[in-house]
Amino acid sequence: MFKIYGWLVYNGSLQSEKFLEINMIYKETAEKKGICLDLIKNNEIYCLIENGVCSVKINILKKNPDFVLFLDKDVRLAKQLEKLGYRLFNSAKTIELCDDKILTYQVLSDNGIKLPKTLFSPLMFYETDDNDFINFIEKEFKYPIVIKEAFGSFGQQVYLAENKEQLISLRKRLYLKPHLYQEFIHTSRGKDVRLHVVGDKVVASMLRVSENDFRANISSGAKMYKYQPPANFIETAIKASKLVGADFSGVDILFGENDQPIVCEINSNAHIKNIYECTGINVSEYIFDYILQELKYNERDITI
Repeated sequence: MFKIYGWLVYNGSLQSEKFLEINMIYKETAEKKGICLDLIKNNEIYCLIENGVCSVKINILKKNPDFVLFLDKDVRLAKQLEKLGYRLFNSAKTIELCDDKILTYQVLSDNGIKLPKTLFSPLMFYETDDNDFINFIEKEFKYPIVIKEAFGSFGQQVYLAENKEQLISLRKRLYLKPHLYQEFIHTSRGKDVRLHVVGDKVVASMLRVSENDFRANISSGAKMYKYQPPANFIETAIKASKLVGADFSGVDILFGENDQPIVCEINSNAHIKNIYECTGINVSEYIFDYILQELKYNERDITI
């Protein structure tokens, strides 16, 4: 029998073959490590406050896990589970910091990490005269200007304003949403590096290059290549990951002048299929080794 039992929590609305395959990679790796891992949708766990008491109920009978591998962005569920004493990898705080790009930059700033110049949009509840803010953006940034929604995945909520007309149009479109404005790193147009960090090590990395898009997301058509990052990229990725408190992360780094590393974003639940196809490295093996270490298990403790 397995001595260690865990949950993998994923988003119940992501039922495509790609996402289900990633979940199965984790499950199969866990079994090889002597871990019984149940795959549970976030919408199968119900958060309750009843008679002033916090609880969760699950519509499938499950025993309490030794740990939870939380591969979703449902930070409210993550916080509820932590309040009840569950050990999450990653923590609710890390998920929150990574999911909100504004919070990510605030945490990374003032720590000796090079970041793109960034301006946060003020929180607004209804539209009002915006000329002063538009003028301020144009004063602080040169075109093209990168515009990002604070919440988003796969580069789908990242835009490029080439001129004032596009800036105003995007500003109106995103006015009531949390978003930011950022300098465009010309030296990294259409390319970046994804580094997978587990604990205090970079365990895998790849170069992503797009020939027809300023973004380097694989889902947008970029190609991926094996890449051995230089020491300064590795050091930057590990430092950034630690600052957001991540057990594991995917750190995206841009190429600055003279190939200096510039942190673009940090993913608390970076997908592992692309990096496996690119490098042959199964990042989930490193993640479960880390979890076992954190739980104070070793191979002698585990029997199947």
